[in-house]
Amino acid sequence: MTEPRPRASFDGRAFFAALDAERATRKLTWKDVAQEAGISASTLTRMSQGRRPDVDGLATLLAWSGLDAASFIRSGSDVTPSTLTRISTELHSDPLLSPESASALESIVRTAYGQLAARDARDQEPMRSTMVTLSPNREEG
Repeated sequence: MTEPRPRASFDGRAFFAALDAERATRKLTWKDVAQEAGISASTLTRMSQGRRPDVDGLATLLAWSGLDAASFIRSGSDVTPSTLTRISTELHSDPLLSPESASALESIVRTAYGQLAARDARDQEPMRSTMVTLSPNREEG
């Protein structure tokens, strides 16, 4: 008997953020997006408030943006590539970037990601019982 697969969900916040990035890249307003995509502005407003689009709205926005729905499915399983792997794939498949430029951006993102992830991990640790105090006066040497 096989174990049941973890329940999958759609990450509407990440989808809306990706739509916003595409909108900004194209230098459009949300009203422009609604008109170009052929959906109601109220659909976009609801999405900005954290609600998910209906299936037809989702399909329409995916077609308009060129985004892949699979990028926004969260299943809790380990079959999804890491964030850095997905970013790297996107950078290296971008026709506007040379291989050297894609590698340079990837290096910047990896460095920043590592530093921010480490900081966030530290911030999530329980507060330490001891505090380090710094003297307001520095010795000159």
